Amino acid sequence: MKKIEAIINPIKLDEVKRALSEIGIRGMTITEVRGSGREGGRTRIFRGSEYTEDFLPKLKVEVVLRDEHTRAAIEAVIGAVKTGKIGDGKIFMGRVDQVVRIRTDEKGVQAI
Repeated sequence: MKKIEAIINPIKLDEVKRALSEIGIRGMTITEVRGSGREGGRTRIFRGSEYTEDFLPKLKVEVVLRDEHTRAAIEAVIGAVKTGKIGDGKIFMGRVDQVVRIRTDEKGVQAI
């Protein structure tokens, strides 16, 4: 099993959900996060004073899936969010050793 964590622009969430749903992936966790990368933040003006917003709002989409679905899920996320501009996001992938569905005590891929 694998876990994919995608850090994306919040306005792309509906497109990501749709893309993953189209390949049969419906379970996901969404977390509001703030981060800094190559885009480096942005300058804003509030009540006449200029300030820099270093950490920009992003969403973290987490999905745990079978190994054989990993490539399709990554391609779906990329297809949904890629604009070719700084700030498109990042995808992290790692191994998941065990999953347990609390309600039924199912384990492994049956619990996904």
